Amino acid sequence: MDVTPTQGIDFTRLTLRDGLDLAISIEEEARDRYQDFAEQLTLHHTVDAANFFARMARVEEIHRSRLAERRQALFPGEISSAIRAKVFDVEAPEFDQVRVFMSVEQALKTALAAEEKAYDFFARAIPQLQNAEVRALFTELRDEEVEHQALVKQEMARTSGEPSANAEAYGDDPVAQ
Repeated sequence: MDVTPTQGIDFTRLTLRDGLDLAISIEEEARDRYQDFAEQLTLHHTVDAANFFARMARVEEIHRSRLAERRQALFPGEISSAIRAKVFDVEAPEFDQVRVFMSVEQALKTALAAEEKAYDFFARAIPQLQNAEVRALFTELRDEEVEHQALVKQEMARTSGEPSANAEAYGDDPVAQ
C-alpha cells in the first residue's frame, strides 16, 4: 500500500527514533507552511485569515515541540534521520488553496483539508508498521489530528454567520511562493 506523499520510506522497518523524526519533520513543514500563509495574507491585508493561519502555526509548533522533547528524552544527542524531502505535504495545506483575498471561511476549509490529509496519512501507515512502539506513536499522532480537526471545526462553528468578503470579486490567482 502506498502512503503518498512520502518517498522512499519503508514503514515496515521504521524504528521509534525514525518515527519521531518523521513526525517532527511533518509538524515542521505544516508549521512553516501556515507561517508562510499568515505572512503572505498579512502583507495583503487579509488579516482575519492571516490570524487564523498564525494560530494554526502555533498549534503545529506546540505539537512539534512536544515530539522533539520526547525524542530528546529517548534518544539524547542522536542526530535526526529525517529527510524533509521524503515527507512533502503530509499535513501542510496545499499551496494552491491560499488566495490573496481569502476569507476566514476559506482559510478554515483549507486547514481542515490539511488536518484530514494528515489523519489519512497516519491511518494508512499504521497497518504497515511492524514496530509496536512506532504503531503506538502513529496511532497517537492520528488521534491528535482528530483534535486538530475539532479545533478547526470549532472555529468554523464560531465564525459561521459572520459576513465574509466576496473573494471571487477579486479574482486573484493563488499566492506566489
